Amino acid sequence: MPTPSRTSTARAIARTPSIAQAQQYALPVLFTLFGVIMGSWAGRIPAMAERVHVSHSALSMVLLMGGLGAVLSYPISSRMMASLGARKTLLFSGLALLCVLIAIGAAPTVPLLMMAVLSLGITASTFDVAINSAATAREKATGKSELSKLHGLGCAGGLAGATLGSLMASLHIMPATHFLMLAGPLAVVLYYAYTMLDADDSAGATVEKKKFTLPRGELLVLGALGFLGSMAEGSIADWSGVFLKEHFGASDGLAPLALSCFSVMMLLSRLIGDKLKARYGARPLVTSGSMLGAAGLFFAVLSPNAYCALFGFAVAGLGMSLVFPFVFSAAGGQGPAALAGVASMAYSGSLMGPPVIGAIAQSFGMQIAIAYVGGLATLIAWVATRARMLK
Repeated sequence: MPTPSRTSTARAIARTPSIAQAQQYALPVLFTLFGVIMGSWAGRIPAMAERVHVSHSALSMVLLMGGLGAVLSYPISSRMMASLGARKTLLFSGLALLCVLIAIGAAPTVPLLMMAVLSLGITASTFDVAINSAATAREKATGKSELSKLHGLGCAGGLAGATLGSLMASLHIMPATHFLMLAGPLAVVLYYAYTMLDADDSAGATVEKKKFTLPRGELLVLGALGFLGSMAEGSIADWSGVFLKEHFGASDGLAPLALSCFSVMMLLSRLIGDKLKARYGARPLVTSGSMLGAAGLFFAVLSPNAYCALFGFAVAGLGMSLVFPFVFSAAGGQGPAALAGVASMAYSGSLMGPPVIGAIAQSFGMQIAIAYVGGLATLIAWVATRARMLK
């Protein structure tokens, strides 16, 4: 007759396949959840701006606070990764992110909204560093590229969150109520994914013994790629619809399709990016893809009508889709501190992008502003040729 200890061991072994299967879904769920949160926030920006009666100039300052918070998150994410590891960092920062989301929806004044958005930048970038660190650790353990697919799921979550935000707006549901309704179920999903995630909580502590510094050497090249990629993506997200509206006179229904085309093609490309990386390598894909993205943006600038410009933005999304996943994968392979430093440089691009593009558009027009983004894509391709860590 088997002893109790042997029986329990046998049951644990019997449960192992189902647990292992659940663990495979933990990271995809976390990346999708992050996309849903950020997409939901982005989808309700007009409603929140209207509620606090914020002007266009003040709204740009509110949005800049998110980028500033992302930059300021570097020492926070580094210390949390060092002392807690990826699993606990993503749990605590994820729960804090959901609380901040509710605070954004309830902020009654512009100063309080700015503080809430600053907190959003800090918590969101810390959560992003944690899930990317866990993903790159699994890539190293399995030898299988996964980050492109995971970032693709983040894009899908973002589109779902933005669509949900549009639905809530059409039903005249206030952002505070919307975010409160969203936070509870997402917190449950976050905790369940956390319990299933197969990651070592002590991994960060064993790696992070030295003082945290910003990237140097080859890591600086990765940081520059992340910075330029973030600046380009953020500029397209903020200004592509404005370009269609001002340059072609597109309707309010047609103008947002520029970002939709860009995002959908980026999603589709990221879902197959890991297979392409295994066959061709990261550096050639980032280099050629960025050149393709530049071609798409220049085509949009020179298009005779808005519909041709939509095709250009779709091509740009296809070409620029793999910059972030492969840069984060290469940085994460050097440890959590390297990933946090590169991520901070990347997020600083989102801080500088909106005012730079806005200033160019104000002085020279939207065509030159979008052409400038095409120039950024060309510069990404040039920097990628010198990024020896992209493999």
